Amino acid sequence: MAEQIKKPVKITETVLRDAHQSLIATRMTTEQMLPIVDKMDDIGYHAVECWGGATFDACLRFLKEDPWDRLRKLRDGFKKTKLQMLFRGQNILGYRPYADDVVEYFVQKSIANGIDIIRIFDCLNDIRNLQTAVSACNKEKGHAQVALSYTLGDAYTLDYWMDMAKRVEDMGADSLCIKDMAGLLVPQKADELIRALKASTSLPIELHTHYTSGVASMTYMKAVEAGCDIIDTAMSPFALGTSQPATEVMVEAFKGTEYDTGLDQTKLAEIADYFRPMREECLENGLMNPKVLGVNIKTLLYQVPGGMLSNLLSQLKEQGKEDKFEEVLAEVPRVRKDLGEPPLVTPSSQIVGTQAVFNVLMGERYKVATKETKDVLLGKYGQTVKPFNPEIVDKVLGEEKKNAITCRPADLLEPELAKIEEEMKQWKQQDEDVLSYALFPQVATEFFKYRQAQQTKVDATLADKENQAYPV
Repeated sequence: MAEQIKKPVKITETVLRDAHQSLIATRMTTEQMLPIVDKMDDIGYHAVECWGGATFDACLRFLKEDPWDRLRKLRDGFKKTKLQMLFRGQNILGYRPYADDVVEYFVQKSIANGIDIIRIFDCLNDIRNLQTAVSACNKEKGHAQVALSYTLGDAYTLDYWMDMAKRVEDMGADSLCIKDMAGLLVPQKADELIRALKASTSLPIELHTHYTSGVASMTYMKAVEAGCDIIDTAMSPFALGTSQPATEVMVEAFKGTEYDTGLDQTKLAEIADYFRPMREECLENGLMNPKVLGVNIKTLLYQVPGGMLSNLLSQLKEQGKEDKFEEVLAEVPRVRKDLGEPPLVTPSSQIVGTQAVFNVLMGERYKVATKETKDVLLGKYGQTVKPFNPEIVDKVLGEEKKNAITCRPADLLEPELAKIEEEMKQWKQQDEDVLSYALFPQVATEFFKYRQAQQTKVDATLADKENQAYPV
């Protein structure tokens, strides 16, 4: 009997980033992470995703932590394992496009502080919004992974994904990720997609999905059998629901097969034991809402990510119009079509969702258009896969449509690093502070004030101790 050829699947662990972002609004602190780092470093993960996404904003805004300090501490702890971050293309970790000099400097500092792999995506899959970050990552000798935001619709054929994979390879990416943020990829389609991608690119392929619709573990199984090289999973206490499939479950599922990960369940169990009390505490104090732990099949029916569903509900609740929820859900795909059928991921999901709410509550479609809807139609976010609905362009923009752009949005931005540095120089204690301020000026300033106050307290305490030791 021919010997089985081993094709072990690799695991990227998300518990320190996407898992707690998905389940507890990114509130895990550095102090909670550090005690388990040694054990995680011994597992043999392909990488640990621990930075980027919403962690940067949450550190500064809610946890009063310096995100750069978190990264350095994690880097000190992880001696053997690659560290990975999520990066929103030209938007970096913020919500608007930044000039190229800011993007390049952010990539440089991320790698200098300990990041190995940068996963770069764009909410419209506009390749032009990815190039600067990819080139900067290549220059700094980091691993540039391009993530394509997975979605459904007329434009998103297998040919589309194959063409995109070729373009990603040509632009200098080191690997390709399919980022299924809404859990829309079902098992059979995953099989077809991965086989098609394998035929069109030689890049390693990683799959990232969420458990929201309940099919994610089966999707991983089919994807790996079709040749997927790496999958993203989360330790069981922070898995499932709107997070990823559980690491231990996927390790067990492939055990004894040609795809065996080789990871040790006993060691994984110790890590799960560490995170379990944290989960219980989050459930008790309300930080983890049991609603995010269930299966939401409406995700597949309406192609709306889990986070977007809860966002729509809260918007309607504020207006006392919860009874309009089904109407708004039905309006979302229509708005999405009007706006060129973009994938629904930050920030396009918020833009489409908010416009759908306005359309329903106003009783007339596009009677009120948000600034962001106008900006999408003006080309300020980049190029969509399909053209906009011309009637909607006329209604929303009128004469302003003459100002629409077709170039890469960042081409219109002047270099801004020097100006930002000048603006915040009174707060600067490290080079990285300039970048924190560039992304979140108000939030970073509040943090810098807090940091200064803490340092003053520490200095005063030390002075007191010295005075007691050597009384005058």
